[in-house]
Amino acid sequence: MHSSILGRPGLEAIDIAALLFLAALAAGFVDSIAGGGGLIAIPALLWAGLGPVETLATNKAQAVFGSGTAALNFIRQGAVDPRAASLAVLFTFVGAASGALLVQQVDSSALGRLIPLLLIGFALYFLFSPRVSDLDSHERLSGPAFALTVGLGVGFYDGVFGPGTGTFFAMGYVALMGYNLRRATAHSKLLNLVSNLAALLFFLPGGHIDWSIAAVMALGQAAGAWLGSHLVIRHGAALVRPVLVLASLAISAKLLLDQLG
Repeated sequence: MHSSILGRPGLEAIDIAALLFLAALAAGFVDSIAGGGGLIAIPALLWAGLGPVETLATNKAQAVFGSGTAALNFIRQGAVDPRAASLAVLFTFVGAASGALLVQQVDSSALGRLIPLLLIGFALYFLFSPRVSDLDSHERLSGPAFALTVGLGVGFYDGVFGPGTGTFFAMGYVALMGYNLRRATAHSKLLNLVSNLAALLFFLPGGHIDWSIAAVMALGQAAGAWLGSHLVIRHGAALVRPVLVLASLAISAKLLLDQLG
């Protein structure tokens, strides 16, 4: 692996570090509310000069701190019961690990074409469905069935591809488990932490992580996630619904532009 960009002398390294910190701060904030923080963090890592594999690996290393901070805050606020979510955690880890192991043998281009359409559909759902509120609704799927389908499936998706993972988890909790939007967002951060950890464990042996950059961005991620998760607890659907819609549309636009480019 090349020497870290932050190893450059003088103000250049300080400027790069400051910009990466601010990018991670924004990514952690957005991701803790609606997902999609990778749209900010990954371009920042590429701009800093990391290669594609190093970018993906370093992104997982710093994103763990954002999703971990948000998940811990939600647990401490009583928005998540880890024991009740344990089966979903297990299947999410298995799915993400499997996806990360198989990613080199799976053609993700088909996913790249399909995901924007799904996310646009999700944006419309979050915008117009009466189920998306601060009130719980009817449960359509049992906990074990949810773990086996959404936990395993979205976890696998995060290991293979990734964009919009938090949105997919939140969508599953709202539409299938009947969770209110505050509770769905809280649980989605727990599962997103697990999928990030599984992918990170896969990247560790390859030596592709730039730890100096990951450390700087981890601080920004943690600060942004702490702030965003507190706002979710305080404002609920009034905050999460519009941010989820905007994040879904932004991820869709980015993926569609990448395909056209």
